[in-house]
Amino acid sequence: MHTQSVESPPEPPAQRSASRWAGALALFSVLLLALVAVRWYPLMTLDNGIARTTHRWAVDEGGVTHAFRILTDWVWDPWTMRLLVFAVAVWLVWRGAARWTAVWLVATCALATAIQQSLKALLDRPRPAWPDPVDSAHYAAYPSGHAMTATVVCGLLLWLLHRHGADRTLWRTAVCVAAVSVAGVGLTRVWLGVHWATDVLGGWLLGALVVVLAVAVHERLRG
Repeated sequence: MHTQSVESPPEPPAQRSASRWAGALALFSVLLLALVAVRWYPLMTLDNGIARTTHRWAVDEGGVTHAFRILTDWVWDPWTMRLLVFAVAVWLVWRGAARWTAVWLVATCALATAIQQSLKALLDRPRPAWPDPVDSAHYAAYPSGHAMTATVVCGLLLWLLHRHGADRTLWRTAVCVAAVSVAGVGLTRVWLGVHWATDVLGGWLLGALVVVLAVAVHERLRG
């Protein structure tokens, strides 16, 4: 008696797309991490060149530098972003039907923080050092916690807006605010001389990877 094998149902297009994105982001994240860890000379030279140029601009343009310090220390600070996530999570719980999503949201942000802090401790990359600094920051450089946190928070909140059917005006406004925030926080960290450009790039890549994986887990567990 022959038994007929049952084939698994094909993976939905959305899941295939998420898998491809996750694979690409993981590949680039690991590659950049390895190059930074071994201090690949061409990459370090590029970092140094960008840092010297932007630091010269920061010293010359005091007004812009002051504005960037306000943005990076208050508006786009990781703790500001985490408080925003906490407020959204409270709102989701208040709605009643989205408690699991609220827990998922907070847990994802906590996981992203743990990842960035672990990588900082592992690589222990020095930050740029200047005889005439315009700002200061502590702990290791790679990856940029500001860039990674902004990417994770903005990415997750955009997905939630899309999932809950935000109208066109709200959606376009949110996308613009998120894009400006993620790009802007990276620019301010390099401009202020507290991060190398690759620190910011690493934060963006890792943050995007966390968002893609977190959304895939949410969709799978919620069926």
